[in-house]
Amino acid sequence: MDLRTDKISTLFKKYFIPTLFGMLSMSAVTAIDGVFVGHGIGSDGIAAVNICIPLLMIFTGIGLMAGIGSSVISSIYLSKGKIKTARLNVTQSILFSTLVATIPSVFMMFFLEETAYFLGSSEYLLPMVKEYLIWFIPSLTFQMWLSVSLFIIRLDGAPKLAMWFNISAALITTVLGGIFIFPLQMGLTGAALAPTLALLIGGSVSLYYLIYRAKILRLYPLKLGFRGFRLFIYSISEQCQIGFSALLGEATMAVLMFVGNHIFLQYLGDNGVGAFGIACYYMPFVFMIGNAIAQSAQPIISYNYGLYQHDRVIGTEKLALITAVICGGIVSFVFVVFPEVLVGLFLKTDNPAAGLAIKGFPYFAFGFICFVLNLTVIGYFQSIEKPKPAAFFAFLRGFAFLIPAFILVPQVLGEEGIWLAMPISETLTTIACLIFFVIKNESRLVQKAYT
Repeated sequence: MDLRTDKISTLFKKYFIPTLFGMLSMSAVTAIDGVFVGHGIGSDGIAAVNICIPLLMIFTGIGLMAGIGSSVISSIYLSKGKIKTARLNVTQSILFSTLVATIPSVFMMFFLEETAYFLGSSEYLLPMVKEYLIWFIPSLTFQMWLSVSLFIIRLDGAPKLAMWFNISAALITTVLGGIFIFPLQMGLTGAALAPTLALLIGGSVSLYYLIYRAKILRLYPLKLGFRGFRLFIYSISEQCQIGFSALLGEATMAVLMFVGNHIFLQYLGDNGVGAFGIACYYMPFVFMIGNAIAQSAQPIISYNYGLYQHDRVIGTEKLALITAVICGGIVSFVFVVFPEVLVGLFLKTDNPAAGLAIKGFPYFAFGFICFVLNLTVIGYFQSIEKPKPAAFFAFLRGFAFLIPAFILVPQVLGEEGIWLAMPISETLTTIACLIFFVIKNESRLVQKAYT
């Protein structure tokens, strides 16, 4: 693939199809686990797992931050022929993600009950939350390795291989989850152990590829000493600046689940948390669709941005935005028309939590087009090394709009308002993006008039 000369639509398709399947497979690791929990343990099990998932979201976000930052910077270095610098950049990213996952994981294992309460566990759910956490927390380091490595493997020219790493993790989770929860009756221990083992294998194999098998971007020995430490800090700061909005994007998912759990518990009790838990099992799929679009466009945009090929940059982003609208529309249609089918995968439809979810899914679906569009726009700013607007829009959708919407909208609209909090937040963010682009475009026209 020649990122400089090949047709944009052909390049985008070559990246998008394997990236989409790989991303959806990554989401399937959690969702398949949820299906087994729902049918093998019940709505309390789903509620307990849903309380733990924000942890995964945060650590995945840190992995995405490091992966996107490293990928964007490495793309630009590769376009300028600086291969050694690109390899050093990748190595620093892997080291950073390892440290940032392992150290907090050790603390959480020592303070398990405090961690469970902090995540929003009730007294009733506490034993189940602790049972899940003790086997789930060790997976976070391997999840980080996988998150970062997949960006680099795609940039290394092997998007299909990255896809198969994700698919393999999903298949391992499916097989082990089914065995642990049903024949072996291991409960939430089995539910946590299945994805943990899958991520251990996926993360380790992807790291092995970067050390021994990568075509260009193999890991490179880092310099020791004060100078090496300074270079490490400088490189990681640059990566984190570019990828910070990705962390905010994943933090949006964590905030959605964290605040949503509290609000649903307040208005609808434990059954409400179970209903919201089913929706939260599907949200990573929607998030990964938006991520797949942004990540498929990123190598093309970053490479051509480094070469000042602005027509190709704009052409790629237009194609990404069209893809976002189509994909978001399809997901919304499925949620509006087939809520019983979607909920039925996790719980029997006569379950009280299932009834609440079936009623709420059509309201929840209104936000998906804007959800995917916003991720695509944020990904564009990341790809052209514009971290400030990327972080600003990520902050709007994850904090400035979402938290007030969760607090205020249910007071006006009641139960339906809880489900509409996310759609309202995403719609307001899309409007803010449109206003930003209109102002920027008018500013360029004024500048041209005076030159």
